[in-house]
Amino acid sequence: MSQTASPQPVTGARVCAIISFVLSAIAILFLPIVFGLAAIALAIVAYATGDKVLGKWAIPVSVVATVLGFVLGYLAVS
Repeated sequence: MSQTASPQPVTGARVCAIISFVLSAIAILFLPIVFGLAAIALAIVAYATGDKVLGKWAIPVSVVATVLGFVLGYLAVS
């Protein structure tokens, strides 16, 4: 007998983590002060509300993306 895994329900914490990844990608190229901070906040909310796995990854990814966005912005201006 083969046993199939049932899909896990999508929770609000999972949605916050996924949106955090999307905002992190946007923060690299556009307005890191806005999109990066929003990504960090959503990552913390995702971790605090129960999505420990993606939240644990979303926090450092959003911080790195924000810093990278600032560095690229500085290099583009100078």
